[in-house]
Amino acid sequence: MNYSQILEALNKASLFELYRLQQAIQRNLEDPQRILQIRRALKVGQEIEYFDAQQNRLIEASIIELKTTRALVADRHDGQRWSIPLHFINLDGADVAISNPGGKLDRNTLRIGDKVAFKDRKGNELFGEVTKLNPKTAGVRVGTTHWRVAYGLLSSIIEGEAGGESKVIGGHVLPKS
Repeated sequence: MNYSQILEALNKASLFELYRLQQAIQRNLEDPQRILQIRRALKVGQEIEYFDAQQNRLIEASIIELKTTRALVADRHDGQRWSIPLHFINLDGADVAISNPGGKLDRNTLRIGDKVAFKDRKGNELFGEVTKLNPKTAGVRVGTTHWRVAYGLLSSIIEGEAGGESKVIGGHVLPKS
């Protein structure tokens, strides 16, 4: 499912149309047959990924306990336990990334933990990590300082790893003639 195309269409919808769609989606999320189908595919101890809307990203976890419509899970990174609705679980391994066709960053395209760059009021370029997603701004940690930065001022940083081998060719510096 292409979430970017869906969001583009939703941006053109009226608030009433969005509300109507929300109600239809809610009914599908609460459908007993669909919930049972998910529950049958899960078992205690299973490693899963679930979508955390607050962080706007997938979280790796393991199932501790299954209930009728919820699962008690333990985050694999920090061990915290959460009771989540079964429909949060990404059983199919769906790609949850949303890309903005204009290349601009917004609340839907950023995730907690993403690396970003921005310029402060003095024009200094700063690099940091997204810590919070607010309606109009992102919380960004730069070293020990926390900033609230408008999404339009942020640029995404693509991280890379340096190779193990040096690509420098040995030689001598020649004086100018």
